[in-house]
Amino acid sequence: MKLPALLSICIILAIFPFGSEVSAEQFFDKGVSAHGAILMEQESGRILFEKESNTRMRIASITKIMTAVLAIESGKMEETVTVSSRAFGTEGSSIYLTEGEKISLEDLVYGLMLRSGNDAAIAIAEHVGGSVEGFVYMMNEKAREIGMEETLFANPHGLDDHEDHYSTAYDMALLTQYAMKSPQYREISASKSYRSVTAEDRIRVFNNKNRLLTQLYKHSTGGKTGYTKRAKRTLVSTAEKEGMELIAVTINAPSDWHDHMNLFEWGFDSYEMSTLVKEGTVKKVDDPFYKNKLRTEFSFQYPLTEEDLKHLKKRVVLLKPNEERWEQEGYPYPIGTVQVELKGKVIGIVPLKYVYEKTEEPSLFKKWLGHWFRVNGMVPNG
Repeated sequence: MKLPALLSICIILAIFPFGSEVSAEQFFDKGVSAHGAILMEQESGRILFEKESNTRMRIASITKIMTAVLAIESGKMEETVTVSSRAFGTEGSSIYLTEGEKISLEDLVYGLMLRSGNDAAIAIAEHVGGSVEGFVYMMNEKAREIGMEETLFANPHGLDDHEDHYSTAYDMALLTQYAMKSPQYREISASKSYRSVTAEDRIRVFNNKNRLLTQLYKHSTGGKTGYTKRAKRTLVSTAEKEGMELIAVTINAPSDWHDHMNLFEWGFDSYEMSTLVKEGTVKKVDDPFYKNKLRTEFSFQYPLTEEDLKHLKKRVVLLKPNEERWEQEGYPYPIGTVQVELKGKVIGIVPLKYVYEKTEEPSLFKKWLGHWFRVNGMVPNG
């Protein structure tokens, strides 16, 4: 049964207390240096700050986040890649691959993310996609899947060799939110250094170019740098503090390190991750049919300011009981939802499960055995 059919009974469970808030406009009274920027909370996807976040711009090497994602998802990270002449001849930042060299795909992804190797990007594309052109097709298909509606990829590295290669701050935040669901991506993105040893005993050490991670910001958990003459400085970074994970993206930002640190500090100071629905039994339900028999199977958290707490409501929405039918056919799932609203807008829906104890019908043998015990004046298990 589809979820809209559940909208039959609404019970207001809680309205939270209130406080004060410092607005993004007040905090950034002088603005950020970036032409395009966004600050997003990772779990919920809530946008905390944005500036021209949906404007298409050139993105340089933060393109490589998509390249890394596709490499990781290919399941080929342990495979050996033979470097082509095309990869060897790639211009710009490099991990200095040589034609014919054999190196693992995993090592290439570390070189891609930490040292921004354009040669690594081409080698990855050819191995995972069969060709650079085939890989670019995969990149754009993945972008559509994620919901990156204002993005078009033309290469796997972000160099200015095509006019139609662009994205937005918002789309790159969506991509990063998706990428951070992968433990392997998280590990690579958070690595300050990586040592690669090939079959020919060639040793490379990749030191991460992301100064937020290596020097400047103690709450940094990773990210990707970028620069070309046309795109200027681009940067995607992630940070975590007290259980809140944030994503910052800046495009064409002369002072990107400071932009990101300021955005993160404002976000951590202004918002707090609040558990709005807890996993477990829902207690505040008056209907006797449902009382103490509804369970949420996961918690729902959302970043909130003190001002938000004035406008927060939770509602339980339930199906009209049909006990006789449900006893025969099984209880539907979900049997209802907990809906969380902020300023009249639904920000979260948690499904509800009906928990009940079904009495097992005794088998014919057990019935006969019980009858035998009674006839002979004996008590089973007594």
